[in-house]
Amino acid sequence: MHLTRFTDYSLRVLMYLAAKDEQRSTISEIAARFNISRNHLMKVVQDLNHQGYITSIRGKNGGLLLKRAPATISLGKLVRDTERDLKLVECFGDNNECVITPACRLRPILNEALAAFLAVLDQYTLADLLGPQQPKLIQLLQLDDDPTKA
Repeated sequence: MHLTRFTDYSLRVLMYLAAKDEQRSTISEIAARFNISRNHLMKVVQDLNHQGYITSIRGKNGGLLLKRAPATISLGKLVRDTERDLKLVECFGDNNECVITPACRLRPILNEALAAFLAVLDQYTLADLLGPQQPKLIQLLQLDDDPTKA
């Protein structure tokens, strides 16, 4: 299984905002720190805002903030909310044309594997992604060099 860039970027945005705690961030700032497309990130942020993960504040002193505490953001739910297609193989979909489907055991096995994958992610939160590595994450993202902290 491969998570999409959309989910990857969603995780990065949430980790970034969690690492900055109550400090507001901008899309441009996050895009620059991760060296990713600002335009693509705008779509990710819009979706995260719509899904209730972040708050977007407009205006001169605007920016992005987490809407909930990191400990309340389930990684499993985030993956379910951001992955548009969790169909691992053709027979998961409505347009299944595989001729062996009636005799194949692959679908129930992959369903079980997907459920296990998501169940493991359900055990972790955004706070778990930060954990004791948060100071190192702050250093790698150069958040400790943020001029707004001075």
